[in-house]
Amino acid sequence: MATIYFIADTHFSDENIIRYENRPFQYASDMNTEMIHKWNGVVKNDDIIYILGDFGADKNEHTILNQLNGKKYLIKGNHDSYSNEYYRCAGFYEVYDYPIILNEFWILSHKPMYVNSNMPYANIFGHIHNSPIFKTYSNQHYCVSAERINYTPISMNEIIKKVQSK
Repeated sequence: MATIYFIADTHFSDENIIRYENRPFQYASDMNTEMIHKWNGVVKNDDIIYILGDFGADKNEHTILNQLNGKKYLIKGNHDSYSNEYYRCAGFYEVYDYPIILNEFWILSHKPMYVNSNMPYANIFGHIHNSPIFKTYSNQHYCVSAERINYTPISMNEIIKKVQSK
């Protein structure tokens, strides 16, 4: 059975993100190599992975996508500026302009969404990187920005365990 994974804000090939987010890489090529290695170390070809925005920084995303395991879905972020058709041709199985609801409970979005204890939802998101304004997780949210999850996709099962532990 396929496992579902999440990651956001990979920013493949983006030299600037290393400086902006104090990433532990010297060059974007080093970052790409390490993230591809970590991704493929957990995600298998028959797994499903949701990228919650800001996948890459250049128009060669297909070269990165072809190296990554899994059936890839993209929920577009503020840096994913090409057409949905472009991203599908690059290798994404499906592309979404807006948040989606998974399993009638999980709101998948690029930016954090407002949820409270009276709502029957929890939010998995990215966008905020390492901003101290948000905790990595609570009983109603989980941030999957690459910096927060050691640049490695995280499984739905692991998210559920951590959220339930709150």
